[in-house]
Amino acid sequence: MSFVIIGSLIAVGTATQVYGQLEASKDQAAALKQQAEQERLAAESRELERQQKLNRAQAANIVAMGLSGKKGEGTDASISLQSAKNVGLSEGMIELSERLKQAQLERQASNVVSAGKISAASTLLSGATDIARL
Repeated sequence: MSFVIIGSLIAVGTATQVYGQLEASKDQAAALKQQAEQERLAAESRELERQQKLNRAQAANIVAMGLSGKKGEGTDASISLQSAKNVGLSEGMIELSERLKQAQLERQASNVVSAGKISAASTLLSGATDIARL
């Protein structure tokens, strides 16, 4: 009779551990997903700030060219065009880096959930072994 009681206690303890492990992994995954979303929003904010700064610099260049009597053609225009291309490439690299960072957080969240399930399965097997030893 005491074997049944001890076995039941082990089963309940094991079930509680499994539930706790699964919930902890879900919570951690949710935190990582929230961090990825915050990273995405911060990246958008930084990109907007960079665009505003670039627009101000380009506007200042256009005003300066106009005040100096230069037209928007020739060497100055070529330099401006190349500068704009370089900025575009730089922006693309920054955006790619930001997206990779967000994707990494999403993968970590997925890995945490998988690890939680594996840990829960291990706990179940351990509990079943303990009960079988009785």
